[in-house]
Amino acid sequence: MNYLVAVLPDRIQAEAANIALEDKGINSTILGRGYKTADEFGLIDPKEQAGKQAKFMAVWLVPFGFFAGITFNSITGLDTFPWAGDIGNKIIGGILGAVSGGLGSIVSGGGVGLVFGGGDALPYRNRLDAGKYLIVVRGSDTLTRDATRILRRFDPENIQGYTDNSNTSNA
Repeated sequence: MNYLVAVLPDRIQAEAANIALEDKGINSTILGRGYKTADEFGLIDPKEQAGKQAKFMAVWLVPFGFFAGITFNSITGLDTFPWAGDIGNKIIGGILGAVSGGLGSIVSGGGVGLVFGGGDALPYRNRLDAGKYLIVVRGSDTLTRDATRILRRFDPENIQGYTDNSNTSNA
């Protein structure tokens, strides 16, 4: 499945472009004020994805950090807190390891997901927030090429094509 996304500066141009596409038998979707929102269309919010990724990473990094902290304390025989005794030092080491695992999940899951997980969705969301309109066409390569020719007449701020190979099956 191919996607074509064009950014138009106002509602009038977006509607005119949509009518021009419909006249040629091309179905399109308008995103913007008064039409579909980014969430309704399915544009991924990178902050939400980063949070999910950080939680997923925490599920295994926090317990791993806890046991790694206990193991490290056992191997080295550190007596960091003499008042806690041998077992207390191991537990404190485990707690500190778990905290380190939690921080690692935020950095590796959330931080990397926030910076790299959004792809082009964040710039499109920002344009929608700025009052711009998006025209999205889904279809074959030929259909998106025809739509590109039509949309170029409306002098879009940006026009970008994408290919989605995630729904391919061997059936």
